[in-house]
Amino acid sequence: MAVPKRKTSPSRAGMRRSHQALTAEAYAECKNCGELKRPHHVCSHCGHYDGREVATAGKPLRSAVRA
Repeated sequence: MAVPKRKTSPSRAGMRRSHQALTAEAYAECKNCGELKRPHHVCSHCGHYDGREVATAGKPLRSAVRA
């Protein structure tokens, strides 16, 4: 079984983990109602996407049909 010959230093462990930081999720303002929504997603508040209504407001978006 492979076993490390030396202990990994805190500096080297930190360098290895430097790319594992969490990033903040992006949000954009809905052009129709002004609520915050994820980019390239249907607005969960008003049901609009790209300037047109693709889901009726208040209904769950999982049943919305893609156009």
